[in-house]
Amino acid sequence: MINKLRNFALVVFTLMAVAVLATAIGSVPISFKKVLGMIFSSIPGFKDIVAPNWSKAHEVIVLQIRLPRVLLALLVGAGLSVSGVLFQGTLRNPLADPYIIGVSSGASLGATLGLLFFIPRGIVGFNTLPVFAFVGALLTTIAVSRIGRRGGRLEPTSLLLAGVAIGSFLTALVSLFMVLQIQNLQDVYLWLMGSLSGRGWKHFWVILPYVFTGIVVSVWLARDLNLYLLGEEAAHSLGVNVHNLQRIVLAVGSLMAASCVAVTGVIGFVGLMVPHALRLILGAEHKRLIFHSVWVGALFLLLADTLARTLFTPIELPVGIITAFVGGPFFIYLLKRGSSFYE
Repeated sequence: MINKLRNFALVVFTLMAVAVLATAIGSVPISFKKVLGMIFSSIPGFKDIVAPNWSKAHEVIVLQIRLPRVLLALLVGAGLSVSGVLFQGTLRNPLADPYIIGVSSGASLGATLGLLFFIPRGIVGFNTLPVFAFVGALLTTIAVSRIGRRGGRLEPTSLLLAGVAIGSFLTALVSLFMVLQIQNLQDVYLWLMGSLSGRGWKHFWVILPYVFTGIVVSVWLARDLNLYLLGEEAAHSLGVNVHNLQRIVLAVGSLMAASCVAVTGVIGFVGLMVPHALRLILGAEHKRLIFHSVWVGALFLLLADTLARTLFTPIELPVGIITAFVGGPFFIYLLKRGSSFYE
């Protein structure tokens, strides 16, 4: 127990230190000490303790621009990684993640429809964007899972192929809507590439309940997922309602992926790389896998976004480009390696 608490404290400290460092880095460099002081000064009870030795401009940059973006990167990285754990676990395939099986494309279509036809016209507010994305992701998940069934069971290879086909079709639909709504082309195009640029506190608070709830439910499902890895018949004999488990896991994974896509666009390969790499290191026990996927995924996306916004300063790259550069070769490696260790 003491070791677990020590490891948890170490993880939290590491994430906090890297987050503060990432907040300090940018086109306008600000010292680590000043960033730390600004953060503490914004916490109730600490304002009178910390003496401000920074300009108002620096305070705006840190507290209103960089800090919410850093925290959002941590949250999205955690959400996408845990979503990948769920998809890989229920499909028993290392190639499964929201991006590969078409869930992200479905969420993109739903969010694009919301951005183009509902939110700008004031029919609904921005806070409903994850709902549009979730509906799109859930409908895509249902379609892919139905096509991927053989004899009443999910067949991983068929499901992956169905996901790729449906994902390509939905991406074409998104492109069509972009052409028809040419006045919004640039905003939607940059959003679809996956970016944290321009995201603020409202984006963070919008998806926090979705990702947090998804992680909690994922931990609750960990035992059943461990039994499910033994095979559907073995899991059923041990008291697991396999069909309900599959439905819940796909719904929760879709919810987390959809909420992330709704505010950042499509950021591929995070849910593929992080869970699979951790599974190779830690094994397939899902509670431990979920816990480590939360902080490793958060840290990975934060580092990728920091690189995306500082590599070619003052030009910012969409973070989806960075993750694709890393994820593409990793995906090829998985294809060459095969998925036998899941079987």
